[in-house]
Amino acid sequence: MSFFEVVRFSLRGLSANKLRSALTMLGILIGVAAVILLVAVGNGSAKAISDRIEALGTNTITVMSTGRGGSSSTALTKKMADALIDPELAPDIKSVSPVVSASSATMTYEGTDHSVGTFVGTTPDWFTASSTPVGTGAMFTEDDVNQGRRVVVIGQTVAEELFPGVDPIDKQVTVSGALFTIVGVLEEKSSSTGQSDSNDTAVAPLTAVQQVLSGYGSLSSIIVEAKDSDNVDLVESEVSTILDQQLNVDSSSSDSSSTPYRIQNASSLLETQTETADTFTTLLGAVAAISLLVGGIGITNIMLVTVTERTREIGIRKALGAPRRVILTQFLIEASLLSVLGGGLGVAAALIGAHFEIVGVKPVIVPSSIGYALGVSIAIGLFFGGLPAARAARLRPIDALRYE
Repeated sequence: MSFFEVVRFSLRGLSANKLRSALTMLGILIGVAAVILLVAVGNGSAKAISDRIEALGTNTITVMSTGRGGSSSTALTKKMADALIDPELAPDIKSVSPVVSASSATMTYEGTDHSVGTFVGTTPDWFTASSTPVGTGAMFTEDDVNQGRRVVVIGQTVAEELFPGVDPIDKQVTVSGALFTIVGVLEEKSSSTGQSDSNDTAVAPLTAVQQVLSGYGSLSSIIVEAKDSDNVDLVESEVSTILDQQLNVDSSSSDSSSTPYRIQNASSLLETQTETADTFTTLLGAVAAISLLVGGIGITNIMLVTVTERTREIGIRKALGAPRRVILTQFLIEASLLSVLGGGLGVAAALIGAHFEIVGVKPVIVPSSIGYALGVSIAIGLFFGGLPAARAARLRPIDALRYE
C-alpha cells in the first residue's frame, strides 16, 4: 500500500466522525492561537514601552533632584545647568536643557478652559534632546528665553480642546492671568493605554514659566544631550563630576544614598526594560503552551476511542495482509492531520486577532512564534498519537475480529 493510499484511509477515518475531529482540532487551534497571541501581546507591550523610552532619546540623560539634604543648597538650579556647558570638563555634552514644570496649569481661550497635563518651561534645545519636534508653526528661540517673552508651543490635545477646527498659531491664551501667544503645535505622540496623555502638554521659555507659574526656585530636572549615543556613560560621569563640585558632594564616598541628585540614563533603562520584556514574553509563551499540552492529551483520548471503535476494521485489514507498519502509519497520520489542521487554523485565528487590541495592547506578531507553535503542534500529534497508533498496530487479527 502506497503512502498516498494510507493518507486517503486516514482522511476517511477522520471524516467518519466529523464532530469529534472538529472538537479535537478546536483544542489544538486554541492552544496554537494562544501561544502566538500571548507572545504577540508580550512583544507589543515591550514595543510600546521601548517606544516611550526611545522617545526620551537614547543619547540623553536626565538629572533629577532626590530632595536629600533638606536644604535649598542641594536643589538643582539654573546655575548648575549652565556649569554643565563646559568644553573642558564636559567635552562630550552637546546641549543642556534646564526644565521647570507645573503639574497643573489652566489655559483659557475665548471663555473655554483646559487644564494642561504638563506645562514645561525650558530652552530651545529641549525640543531636540527630548525628541519632541514641532509639527506646525515654530519653536521659541534663545532670545525669547533671554527676554522672558510669553510665547508657548502646545500639544495636539491642547490644540483640539481649545481650538477645534481653528488654526491656533498666533492666537493668545491666558495662563494664570498672563497672556501667552501660541507660536507652534507639537507633532502628535502616541500614548500607551494607562499612561498620561503625552499630547496634553505645553512648552514655553524657562523664564516666562518661572515668572508666571513656578517662581525662581529650583529646577524640576536637567536634560543633558550627548554628542554621540555611544558616549552616554561618559557624559554621565562628566555630569556627576561637575554636579559634585557644585553641590560640594564627596565623590570618593561609596554611599550613593546621600547624593542629592539622581541621573536617569535612557539607554540603560531601555536595556533593562528589554531584558525584562524578554523574560515576560517567554513566561507568557510558556503559560500558553500549557493549552497545547492539554490539546495533545485530547488527541490521545480521541485516538484511543477511535482505535477502540475501529478494532474490527483493523482486524479485517490485518487478516487481509496489512502489515503492522501500515496500521501504525495510518493512525499516526490521522493524529498528525488533526494537529496540522488545528494548528493552521490557530495561526489564521492569531493573525486575525492581532489586528485588535488585547487588554489595551496592540499585539506584534513574532514570526518565530508561528513556527514554534506549528512545530510543537505537529510534534504533539506524533507524540500523543503514538500510543493509540502503537496499540492499534499490536492488535492480533484474531482478537480484533472477535471484538464486539
